[in-house]
Parts: sequence; structure tokens; C-alpha cells
Amino acid sequence: MKVALYARYSSDNQRDASIADQFRVCRDYAEKQGWRVVEEYSDHAISGASLLRAGVQALISDALRGRFQVAAGGGDGSPLA
Repeated sequence: MKVALYARYSSDNQRDASIADQFRVCRDYAEKQGWRVVEEYSDHAISGASLLRAGVQALISDALRGRFQVAAGGGDGSPLA
């Protein structure tokens, strides 16, 4: 199954390493599920209160085109709702 990964952080108290750490966890989760990662999307220092974020908009656009079957992200790499 093809999967896209999404990671973000929202404040100046976090850093780009937060994104790298999230992607690492997501890649590990995807591997355990037998999924193939086809793309990674991210947003840096942007609040999650709005969907008007470049990374999430690209993820939505590619999802509508059928580029992947599952989007995963967050602290544990599980599928996004």
C-alpha cells in the first residue's frame, strides 16, 4: 500500500528536528505495516488550527489525485483521520 507522511510543528519552541523525528517514527510505523512511503509533506512553525498550510494542501491535492492510499503522521505514525 502506498502511504504519504505528514509532519509539522507549530511554535518557535520546537525546531526542524521535530519534523525529522516525526518522519522517522512514521517511516518505522509504515515499514512495520508493510506500506511503501511515496511522499513526505511538512509544515514548519505553522499552527494546526488552519488547513491553509502549504504542506497539508499539497497532501490533500495529491490524495485527491490518488497518489497514495493512506496518509500517516503525528507522534506515532498512525493513519490520519
